[in-house]
Amino acid sequence: MEQAVISGIAFNRDEAKITVLGVPDKPGIAYQILGPVSDANIDVDMIIQNVGVDGTTDFSFTVHRTEFAKAMDILKNKVQPHIGARDVVGDNKAAKVSVVRRRHAFACGHRQQDVPHAGGRGHQHPDDFHLRDQDLRGHRREYLELAVRVLHKAFNLDQEDA
Repeated sequence: MEQAVISGIAFNRDEAKITVLGVPDKPGIAYQILGPVSDANIDVDMIIQNVGVDGTTDFSFTVHRTEFAKAMDILKNKVQPHIGARDVVGDNKAAKVSVVRRRHAFACGHRQQDVPHAGGRGHQHPDDFHLRDQDLRGHRREYLELAVRVLHKAFNLDQEDA
């Protein structure tokens, strides 16, 4: 398999994560959730749909922090009653660290062990490592920067010939 070439690490402190809980697990449900959000001109970044259990699933996505309240209002007042979801929850204080690559083949597995050293947080997608902003406040605010430094070192991006 072709080895991925990692060209950089990017981060964004201004993310908000929204999860619609207890969503009916049926075709077209993503559109029923994201359609009204899109109609309100809210950009969606990452989308995560969990594996369904007993006919329902949880559906998460991120938006810019400034769009959080507007998206939550749409989801709670229009989408949740329409699709019969159990609840809508969110976190408007999230940060995202992304591995930037030059090729589509991404072999992150050999470096995943380095991520827990950046504040002890896991990952939800091979390309994106999430840290909640509450873990970044006050004396722990260095976790985002620490994650970026650890990943830079793990992928040899701190060397001049990288």
